[in-house]
Amino acid sequence: MPTSICPECDEEVYVDAEIEQGDRVSCEECHADLVVVGLDPIELDVREDAEDSLSDDDDYDSHDYEDNRF
Repeated sequence: MPTSICPECDEEVYVDAEIEQGDRVSCEECHADLVVVGLDPIELDVREDAEDSLSDDDDYDSHDYEDNRF
């Protein structure tokens, strides 16, 4: 099974032999959401939309957590 290196934690990430550029994978070690950006050799990068989704969460209100409502 082909492998690459996680750009977040530098651990080996196993990928499917039929992987294509743009496919999404996850690092089993740090759980980073990754995207295939190169095939020869296989290169991975952190998914930008995964980072953005954390900051775009409309349901998050910091005062809810400060007041121990959860």
